[in-house]
Amino acid sequence: MPPRFSVRESKTKNLMRIPAHPLCLAALALAAAALTGCQTYEQKTSDSKNLWKSGNYAAAATDFTQKADKAKAGKDGLVYKLEQATALRAAGKIPESIEAFQQADDLINAYDQKAKTSVTSETGAILSNQANLPYTGRDYDKVMVNTYKALNYLQLGQSDKARPELIRTYQRQQDAVENNKKRIEKEEAEIKKAGDEKKNESKSVEQAKTDPKVSGLLKDNYAPLDTLKIYADYVNPFPVYLDGLYFLTFSTGGSDLERAHKSFERVKGLSGENKYINADLALAEKAANGEPMPARTYVIFETGSAPARGQLRLDIPVFFLGSGRVPYVGAAFPKLDFDANFVPALNVTAGGATETTTQLASMDGVIGQAFKDELPSVITKTLLSTTIKATASYFVNQAAEQGGAIAGLLSKVATAATQAAVNIADTRTWTTLPKEFQYCSFPTPADSKLDIAAANGQKTGVAVEPNSTTLILVKSVGPGTPLVVNVIKLK
Repeated sequence: MPPRFSVRESKTKNLMRIPAHPLCLAALALAAAALTGCQTYEQKTSDSKNLWKSGNYAAAATDFTQKADKAKAGKDGLVYKLEQATALRAAGKIPESIEAFQQADDLINAYDQKAKTSVTSETGAILSNQANLPYTGRDYDKVMVNTYKALNYLQLGQSDKARPELIRTYQRQQDAVENNKKRIEKEEAEIKKAGDEKKNESKSVEQAKTDPKVSGLLKDNYAPLDTLKIYADYVNPFPVYLDGLYFLTFSTGGSDLERAHKSFERVKGLSGENKYINADLALAEKAANGEPMPARTYVIFETGSAPARGQLRLDIPVFFLGSGRVPYVGAAFPKLDFDANFVPALNVTAGGATETTTQLASMDGVIGQAFKDELPSVITKTLLSTTIKATASYFVNQAAEQGGAIAGLLSKVATAATQAAVNIADTRTWTTLPKEFQYCSFPTPADSKLDIAAANGQKTGVAVEPNSTTLILVKSVGPGTPLVVNVIKLK
């Protein structure tokens, strides 16, 4: 008896005998290329971040350095350089960190200068995805570059070099409001231009925004942004506090002391009143009246990790196309993933008294505010990009069907795979920043001894010089990682 085959098996064998249409082969090749070439920043840096999260800062610095060197001429060069500089700093390689931060600063300045003179548009990126644009640095990135450069110089005992960095930090915070206004205006113009060129797609985008399923899922996923602590005028309180501490400690006259007092007042308005900021204000007032600054110790605690950017994938409707020809219409939106595994506070014991660090600045709030302000244009650009690509797929599939059913089927597979690969969110962000900056201060102990205890049980002893003004920097990435402690004699 001859072997028996099911109808399904017979059809499969017959299909395998039919040669593929050349258009399908091209489409499959395009899909294969897309699938192998499109990874999110989150995926590209997973190994580096695992090293960072484990507290292996030296290995993380090496890994980020390799990635930064490889990407230096590309669109991701700046974000890798930021990660490299921070990892080098955590690893204790301060001169190398300064060099990396300077290179990052140079890149930022070059991008800023180009933005002032360039007349190019983002339309090309809208046709693909936002991850194809160069990472040029967000305002909070720019502020923290100069802040960390100032801290690095202080650690090297080069207080004179910290001064211009803090002045630049202040200016960049002042520029943030105007920069955000210009960014919104530019993005609205780019979206309008793309919409004018793609009228059907633009109309479909507006319909997709009001689709109950799409709007509901977006609202649910972005709801946590409404609970974040937001600071006025895009200000990060930590650099403001460091500015006050520097100009109080290294004052060269009345104008420096006035600046210190104003900075402490701003911190009080941003972060709230507590005994530490009140003590700083009192010291600034006494110094302005000619009283010498008493010996005092300041503790700055960097804890946890800044939000990472993940991606949220949603199927969206494309209203003006036939439903049968585009099997996949998926859009990828960025989302913030907040660090929940961090040391909540430090207890610092000195001279028989214990102080507990309190929040000075929430980087969740700083970064979340920038993300929330970017979100409306990101959603519109993502929907428009996805819809434009779905339209292209529709016509590719329509043309392929002229070559027969098999050609049409393979074309649908290829275009679906290509869209799945290239519809990725822009997840680039500076992830080696901390989740929070905390602080406390107290008179420098006469016996020069401090005990630092993390809320998770980690302890370390620290010695300071008697009768000195001292800044102690403590860093913890997570409860299972060692505390990194640096002691800086300011005066």
